[in-house]
Amino acid sequence: MIDLDEQIVQTLRERAEGDVDPNRLLRASRARGRRRQTRRQVAAGTALALVGALGFAGVTGTGLDGLTGRLPWTATAPAEATPVPPRVDGVPGAAADPALIGTDPNVLHFGLDPTRARYLSWEVLTGRTETVRFSVRDGQPVHVDVSRSAELPTNVTFDGASVDFPKAGPQTFDGAVQPAAGTAGGLVKSWQPAPGVYARAFLPRGGRAGLEQAVEALRWNEARRCAAPLRLGALPESATISSCSVDITSYPRLVTAQFTLLRAKSQVMSVRYRYVVQAGTHTGGNRTIAGRPAFLSADGRRLELFGIPRTEVIAEFDWEWEPRTKPRFTEADATTVLAGARVIEDPTRLENWE
Repeated sequence: MIDLDEQIVQTLRERAEGDVDPNRLLRASRARGRRRQTRRQVAAGTALALVGALGFAGVTGTGLDGLTGRLPWTATAPAEATPVPPRVDGVPGAAADPALIGTDPNVLHFGLDPTRARYLSWEVLTGRTETVRFSVRDGQPVHVDVSRSAELPTNVTFDGASVDFPKAGPQTFDGAVQPAAGTAGGLVKSWQPAPGVYARAFLPRGGRAGLEQAVEALRWNEARRCAAPLRLGALPESATISSCSVDITSYPRLVTAQFTLLRAKSQVMSVRYRYVVQAGTHTGGNRTIAGRPAFLSADGRRLELFGIPRTEVIAEFDWEWEPRTKPRFTEADATTVLAGARVIEDPTRLENWE
């Protein structure tokens, strides 16, 4: 197994007597997907084409995401309108009811002032954190984690670079701006925007004024949906959605989304969506799902839905777990998920987003 597979296995083993930690599993499965994607690009000789499609051509150097080109957080936001998570009527924001934070994988309990900031990504990890990444007027991205407890993750990965906070000791939320540790550097601010709400903002580049400007764009009195170009319908028996994550940093050229499904203590399924405007369409396959061609990988752990222009929809299941007698998600479970999924074939049309 590769190191990332081992990380997933270790997480499951550590949680064998308790709940699975979807935070670590989500990060591991994302990295696993990026590693596989990179191998495919190299084999097909398409890495440079993808770099050009994402607008990084003409700038030398290797970015933190492994691609040659400008660092992701310096990319200029497109002039056209971009998706915004829609408001959820009747649901209070974090300031009004902090206990709701992280309780629903489909809902963010805070938002942004769209006149002052642009959404780059959003994510909900059930029982843990809600996260938004956005850019302010100078184009610098800001990463904000929000929780109903003071136990925020002490390490995050920002476009491939590790960021550590705090440096040592218990986390404090006094609003002070401090340098972040790790390979990415940057500034971090931890504070309580309302009683019972714990927030942390990270700015990888820029000064204190830029970080404060970003914090002022946050809105704590609203709830927004974790809108995605992929929505899951039918789920396997007893399975629940544990996380929802969407990235539109390079919209409309690239859109990604991911859901994590959990069942019992050891069963994990990752469902990933990826739209690339210059990609082709897979039409072959060795399976058929809801009238579409599909492909089951040789190891029997990855099922991909074909026939959708410029789009990949992949369910990864049957994670390595010992002993083999432990129940796992199966191909039939993955088929149920993909058959019931609603896929937006053209995410560049804003009216198609839920």
